[in-house]
Amino acid sequence: MTDLDARGLRDAYDSQIRPELPDPLPDGVTVERDGPLFRVLGLDHRGFLTYRTLDGLAGAELDALIARQVEVFRDRGESVEWKAAGHDEPADLGERLRAAGFVPEDQETVVVGPVAPLAAAVPVLPEGVRLREVTSRADLERIAAMEEEVWHEDRSHLVIGLLREIEADPQSITIVVAEAGEMVISAGWIRYQRGTGFASLWGGSTLPQWRRKGVYRALVAHRARLAQQRGKALLQVDCSPDSRPILERLGLVAVTTATAYVYTP
Repeated sequence: MTDLDARGLRDAYDSQIRPELPDPLPDGVTVERDGPLFRVLGLDHRGFLTYRTLDGLAGAELDALIARQVEVFRDRGESVEWKAAGHDEPADLGERLRAAGFVPEDQETVVVGPVAPLAAAVPVLPEGVRLREVTSRADLERIAAMEEEVWHEDRSHLVIGLLREIEADPQSITIVVAEAGEMVISAGWIRYQRGTGFASLWGGSTLPQWRRKGVYRALVAHRARLAQQRGKALLQVDCSPDSRPILERLGLVAVTTATAYVYTP
Protein backbone atom coordinates (compact mmCIF):
# COMPACT_ATOMS: atom_id res chain seq x y z
CA MET A 1 0.00 0.00 0.00
CA THR A 2 1.21 3.49 -0.77
CA ASP A 3 0.83 6.51 1.49
CA LEU A 4 -1.97 7.65 -0.80
CA ASP A 5 -3.78 4.37 -0.18
CA ALA A 6 -3.36 4.79 3.57
CA ARG A 7 -4.70 8.36 3.38
CA GLY A 8 -7.69 7.17 1.37
CA LEU A 9 -8.42 4.49 3.94
CA ARG A 10 -8.12 7.05 6.74
CA ASP A 11 -10.55 9.36 4.95
CA ALA A 12 -12.99 6.46 4.63
CA TYR A 13 -12.57 5.71 8.34
CA ASP A 14 -13.22 9.36 9.24
CA SER A 15 -16.27 9.70 7.00
CA GLN A 16 -17.92 6.33 7.62
CA ILE A 17 -16.89 5.09 11.09
CA ARG A 18 -16.67 8.35 13.01
CA PRO A 19 -18.41 9.43 15.15
CA GLU A 20 -18.63 5.95 16.71
CA LEU A 21 -22.28 5.94 17.76
CA PRO A 22 -24.29 2.78 18.49
CA ASP A 23 -26.93 2.22 15.79
CA PRO A 24 -29.59 1.28 16.76
CA LEU A 25 -29.44 2.60 20.30
CA PRO A 26 -29.87 -0.17 22.89
CA ASP A 27 -32.53 0.31 25.56
CA GLY A 28 -31.34 2.66 28.27
CA VAL A 29 -28.68 4.28 26.08
CA THR A 30 -28.93 7.97 25.24
CA VAL A 31 -26.87 10.29 23.05
CA GLU A 32 -26.49 14.01 23.79
CA ARG A 33 -24.79 16.54 21.53
CA ASP A 34 -22.52 19.35 22.67
CA GLY A 35 -21.24 21.23 19.63
CA PRO A 36 -19.23 18.78 17.53
CA LEU A 37 -19.12 16.27 20.41
CA PHE A 38 -21.49 13.40 21.16
CA ARG A 39 -21.96 12.06 24.70
CA VAL A 40 -23.04 8.42 24.86
CA LEU A 41 -24.62 7.52 28.20
CA GLY A 42 -25.67 4.15 29.58
CA LEU A 43 -23.91 1.91 27.06
CA ASP A 44 -21.11 0.52 29.17
CA HIS A 45 -19.35 0.91 32.51
CA ARG A 46 -18.47 4.52 31.68
CA GLY A 47 -19.60 7.31 29.41
CA PHE A 48 -18.16 7.74 25.93
CA LEU A 49 -17.28 10.95 24.03
CA THR A 50 -16.97 10.75 20.26
CA TYR A 51 -16.92 13.02 17.21
CA ARG A 52 -15.88 13.11 13.58
CA THR A 53 -13.98 16.39 13.89
CA LEU A 54 -13.82 19.14 16.49
CA ASP A 55 -14.73 21.67 13.77
CA GLY A 56 -11.67 23.83 14.35
CA LEU A 57 -12.22 24.38 18.07
CA ALA A 58 -8.97 25.35 19.81
CA GLY A 59 -7.66 27.31 22.76
CA ALA A 60 -10.21 28.63 25.24
CA GLU A 61 -13.19 27.32 23.23
CA LEU A 62 -11.82 23.78 23.29
CA ASP A 63 -10.98 24.06 27.00
CA ALA A 64 -14.58 25.13 27.65
CA LEU A 65 -15.92 22.11 25.73
CA ILE A 66 -13.68 19.78 27.73
CA ALA A 67 -14.66 21.47 31.00
CA ARG A 68 -18.36 20.94 30.24
CA GLN A 69 -17.78 17.21 29.88
CA VAL A 70 -15.92 17.10 33.17
CA GLU A 71 -18.81 18.89 34.85
CA VAL A 72 -21.42 16.54 33.38
CA PHE A 73 -19.65 13.38 34.49
CA ARG A 74 -18.54 14.78 37.82
CA ASP A 75 -22.20 15.51 38.55
CA ARG A 76 -23.12 11.98 37.44
CA GLY A 77 -20.35 10.48 39.58
CA GLU A 78 -19.32 8.48 36.53
CA SER A 79 -16.09 8.06 34.60
CA VAL A 80 -15.96 8.88 30.89
CA GLU A 81 -13.74 8.06 27.92
CA TRP A 82 -12.76 10.65 25.33
CA LYS A 83 -11.49 8.73 22.32
CA ALA A 84 -8.92 10.80 20.41
CA ALA A 85 -7.35 9.93 17.06
CA GLY A 86 -3.70 10.69 16.39
CA HIS A 87 -4.54 12.98 13.48
CA ASP A 88 -7.17 15.00 15.35
CA GLU A 89 -6.77 18.75 15.44
CA PRO A 90 -5.64 20.72 17.30
CA ALA A 91 -2.31 19.00 17.89
CA ASP A 92 -2.35 19.90 21.58
CA LEU A 93 -5.69 18.16 22.26
CA GLY A 94 -4.02 15.51 24.42
CA GLU A 95 -2.27 18.12 26.52
CA ARG A 96 -5.53 19.97 27.10
CA LEU A 97 -7.33 16.76 28.08
CA ARG A 98 -4.60 15.87 30.56
CA ALA A 99 -4.72 19.38 32.01
CA ALA A 100 -8.46 18.88 32.63
CA GLY A 101 -7.90 15.64 34.52
CA PHE A 102 -8.19 13.04 31.75
CA VAL A 103 -5.66 10.19 31.97
CA PRO A 104 -4.49 8.49 28.75
CA GLU A 105 -4.70 4.72 28.46
CA ASP A 106 -2.38 2.69 26.25
CA GLN A 107 -2.30 3.93 22.68
CA GLU A 108 -3.74 1.65 20.00
CA THR A 109 -3.23 1.68 16.24
CA VAL A 110 -6.21 1.98 13.91
CA VAL A 111 -5.76 -0.38 10.97
CA VAL A 112 -8.05 -0.59 7.94
CA GLY A 113 -8.03 -2.92 4.98
CA PRO A 114 -10.07 -4.88 2.45
CA VAL A 115 -12.26 -7.73 3.64
CA ALA A 116 -11.68 -10.09 0.72
CA PRO A 117 -8.07 -11.23 1.42
CA LEU A 118 -8.85 -11.87 5.07
CA ALA A 119 -12.04 -13.76 4.23
CA ALA A 120 -10.07 -15.95 1.81
CA ALA A 121 -7.54 -16.99 4.47
CA VAL A 122 -7.90 -20.53 5.80
CA PRO A 123 -5.88 -20.67 9.03
CA VAL A 124 -5.55 -24.03 10.77
CA LEU A 125 -6.81 -24.21 14.33
CA PRO A 126 -4.90 -26.25 16.93
CA GLU A 127 -6.25 -29.75 17.43
CA GLY A 128 -9.29 -29.77 19.69
CA VAL A 129 -10.08 -26.07 19.22
CA ARG A 130 -13.32 -24.93 17.60
CA LEU A 131 -14.98 -21.60 16.81
CA ARG A 132 -18.60 -21.02 17.82
CA GLU A 133 -20.95 -18.06 17.47
CA VAL A 134 -22.70 -17.23 20.75
CA THR A 135 -25.49 -15.02 22.08
CA SER A 136 -26.38 -16.36 25.53
CA ARG A 137 -25.63 -14.58 28.79
CA ALA A 138 -23.85 -17.71 30.06
CA ASP A 139 -21.42 -17.62 27.13
CA LEU A 140 -20.85 -13.87 27.53
CA GLU A 141 -20.02 -14.47 31.20
CA ARG A 142 -17.47 -17.09 30.11
CA ILE A 143 -15.93 -14.51 27.77
CA ALA A 144 -15.72 -11.97 30.59
CA ALA A 145 -14.07 -14.55 32.86
CA MET A 146 -11.47 -15.32 30.17
CA GLU A 147 -10.74 -11.61 29.69
CA GLU A 148 -10.39 -11.13 33.44
CA GLU A 149 -7.79 -13.90 33.49
CA VAL A 150 -5.90 -12.19 30.65
CA TRP A 151 -6.11 -8.59 31.90
CA HIS A 152 -6.42 -9.06 35.69
CA GLU A 153 -9.30 -6.60 35.96
CA ASP A 154 -13.08 -6.69 36.15
CA ARG A 155 -14.69 -7.24 32.74
CA SER A 156 -18.26 -7.87 33.89
CA HIS A 157 -19.41 -4.74 32.02
CA LEU A 158 -18.87 -6.63 28.75
CA VAL A 159 -21.76 -8.95 29.58
CA ILE A 160 -24.32 -6.17 29.99
CA GLY A 161 -23.00 -4.09 27.08
CA LEU A 162 -22.97 -6.97 24.58
CA LEU A 163 -26.37 -8.24 25.71
CA ARG A 164 -27.85 -4.80 25.12
CA GLU A 165 -26.43 -4.70 21.60
CA ILE A 166 -27.80 -8.15 20.80
CA GLU A 167 -31.23 -7.21 22.13
CA ALA A 168 -31.26 -3.93 20.17
CA ASP A 169 -30.40 -5.61 16.86
CA PRO A 170 -29.02 -9.18 16.70
CA GLN A 171 -28.03 -8.57 13.05
CA SER A 172 -25.66 -5.73 13.98
CA ILE A 173 -23.12 -7.83 15.88
CA THR A 174 -21.73 -11.37 15.92
CA ILE A 175 -19.77 -12.74 18.88
CA VAL A 176 -17.41 -15.65 18.33
CA VAL A 177 -15.58 -17.79 20.90
CA ALA A 178 -12.66 -20.14 20.42
CA GLU A 179 -13.01 -23.11 22.73
CA ALA A 180 -10.71 -25.94 23.75
CA GLY A 181 -13.07 -28.49 25.23
CA GLU A 182 -15.23 -26.55 27.68
CA MET A 183 -12.76 -23.69 28.09
CA VAL A 184 -13.04 -20.35 26.27
CA ILE A 185 -9.48 -19.59 25.18
CA SER A 186 -10.18 -16.52 23.00
CA ALA A 187 -13.11 -14.44 21.85
CA GLY A 188 -13.89 -11.59 19.50
CA TRP A 189 -16.88 -9.83 18.02
CA ILE A 190 -17.66 -7.98 14.84
CA ARG A 191 -19.93 -4.99 14.43
CA TYR A 192 -21.48 -4.32 11.01
CA GLN A 193 -21.56 -0.54 10.63
CA ARG A 194 -25.01 0.31 9.32
CA GLY A 195 -25.12 2.38 6.14
CA THR A 196 -21.39 2.00 5.45
CA GLY A 197 -19.01 -0.38 3.69
CA PHE A 198 -17.30 -1.15 7.01
CA ALA A 199 -17.30 -3.80 9.66
CA SER A 200 -15.16 -3.46 12.78
CA LEU A 201 -13.42 -6.12 14.86
CA TRP A 202 -13.29 -6.05 18.67
CA GLY A 203 -11.99 -8.26 21.44
CA GLY A 204 -9.44 -10.87 20.42
CA SER A 205 -7.97 -11.44 23.89
CA THR A 206 -6.37 -14.90 24.08
CA LEU A 207 -5.17 -16.90 27.08
CA PRO A 208 -1.35 -16.76 27.22
CA GLN A 209 -0.85 -20.51 26.80
CA TRP A 210 -2.86 -20.46 23.55
CA ARG A 211 -1.06 -17.59 21.82
CA ARG A 212 1.07 -18.04 18.69
CA LYS A 213 -0.99 -21.06 17.65
CA GLY A 214 -3.18 -19.45 14.99
CA VAL A 215 -6.26 -18.92 17.17
CA TYR A 216 -6.39 -15.15 16.76
CA ARG A 217 -5.83 -15.42 12.99
CA ALA A 218 -8.68 -17.92 12.75
CA LEU A 219 -10.99 -15.56 14.66
CA VAL A 220 -10.09 -12.73 12.28
CA ALA A 221 -10.68 -14.85 9.18
CA HIS A 222 -14.01 -16.16 10.46
CA ARG A 223 -15.29 -12.68 11.20
CA ALA A 224 -14.00 -11.39 7.85
CA ARG A 225 -16.08 -14.04 6.11
CA LEU A 226 -19.12 -12.87 8.07
CA ALA A 227 -18.44 -9.30 6.91
CA GLN A 228 -18.09 -10.44 3.31
CA GLN A 229 -21.41 -12.31 3.50
CA ARG A 230 -23.05 -9.02 4.52
CA GLY A 231 -21.52 -7.09 1.65
CA LYS A 232 -18.92 -5.20 3.68
CA ALA A 233 -15.76 -4.25 1.79
CA LEU A 234 -13.52 -2.87 4.57
CA LEU A 235 -12.49 -3.94 8.06
CA GLN A 236 -11.35 -1.61 10.84
CA VAL A 237 -9.60 -2.60 14.06
CA ASP A 238 -8.21 -0.60 16.99
CA CYS A 239 -5.33 -2.94 17.71
CA SER A 240 -2.68 -3.47 20.36
CA PRO A 241 1.05 -3.77 19.64
CA ASP A 242 0.62 -7.56 19.94
CA SER A 243 -2.04 -7.89 17.25
CA ARG A 244 -0.86 -5.15 14.90
CA PRO A 245 1.87 -7.26 13.19
CA ILE A 246 -0.60 -10.08 12.59
CA LEU A 247 -3.19 -7.76 11.09
CA GLU A 248 -0.64 -5.96 8.90
CA ARG A 249 0.57 -9.31 7.56
CA LEU A 250 -3.05 -10.02 6.67
CA GLY A 251 -3.22 -6.83 4.61
CA LEU A 252 -4.56 -4.16 6.96
CA VAL A 253 -2.86 -0.76 6.94
CA ALA A 254 -2.14 1.59 9.86
CA VAL A 255 -4.05 4.84 9.23
CA THR A 256 -3.90 6.61 12.61
CA THR A 257 -3.71 5.96 16.34
CA ALA A 258 -6.46 5.90 18.95
CA THR A 259 -6.03 6.87 22.60
CA ALA A 260 -8.70 6.64 25.27
CA TYR A 261 -8.43 9.56 27.68
CA VAL A 262 -10.40 8.71 30.82
CA TYR A 263 -11.76 11.15 33.38
CA THR A 264 -12.74 9.66 36.73
CA PRO A 265 -14.53 11.91 39.26
